[in-house]
Amino acid sequence: MNKLLSIIAILGIVASLPQTSVATPEDDLKAFQEYYKLRFPEVPFNDYVNGVYALDADSRAQWEAIEDFPPYELNIEKGKEMFNKPFKNGKTYASCFKNEGIGIRQNYPYFDTKTGKVVTLEGAINACREANGEEPLGWKKGPLADISAYMAYTSRGNVFDIKIPDDPRAIDAYNKGKQFFYAKRGQLNMACADCHVYNAGNRIRADLLSPALGQLTHFPVYRSKWGELGTTQRRYGGCNEQVRAKAFKPQSEEYNNLEYFHTYMSNGLEVNGPGARK
Repeated sequence: MNKLLSIIAILGIVASLPQTSVATPEDDLKAFQEYYKLRFPEVPFNDYVNGVYALDADSRAQWEAIEDFPPYELNIEKGKEMFNKPFKNGKTYASCFKNEGIGIRQNYPYFDTKTGKVVTLEGAINACREANGEEPLGWKKGPLADISAYMAYTSRGNVFDIKIPDDPRAIDAYNKGKQFFYAKRGQLNMACADCHVYNAGNRIRADLLSPALGQLTHFPVYRSKWGELGTTQRRYGGCNEQVRAKAFKPQSEEYNNLEYFHTYMSNGLEVNGPGARK
């Protein structure tokens, strides 16, 4: 009977999640996180930073062995070197960020009330370059991912605390990100939520589907499939293509809003990026 009541509660929470016209961000956050607590009662909340490895002991053991010699270690070193190398004008990235760019990953993305747009960490890095007379870096991988990885590494242990300002434009951006997360798309007619909410912990072919809760705590991420480090929005593009939908451009309004919503759902979890995943 208790199990039945728990299932009914889960279904009620899930049904409430996509109703952007009714629920506030605070309502969404509470329901979203409660859903996973009910679905996976044996998983401690803080363990969701480890993604699918919080759900499967065998996969976790393999992953922990990889993390003993992190494949992204060199990326962090490259990122640190680039972060501290002066631009042609003598300034560095530190001049563009609060706390000189150290330990701030947990504050991104944020809604800029001056421009009326969502700002991601990668977007801020390239904006810093352009403000100092440098060319922007490629969005998906390479130097930008390395710099982002270093900044994430300096933030490990800090708790995500994404804010949704009391501004109609911020609420609109959040709701658009939420709508994207739950909307069906592509020839396979699938949403982000189909895999990472409703089917989290289930298998798709040989792989377990990770929960959406905590997914962005460990980005940028080194994927074995890629053989290199990549950004959050590189992953978004790949997911869209996997359901046979046309991917949006990195740092598009669509992906920035999605990242805003997606990260907000992990408020209260710690930064543990960069990470390694399949």
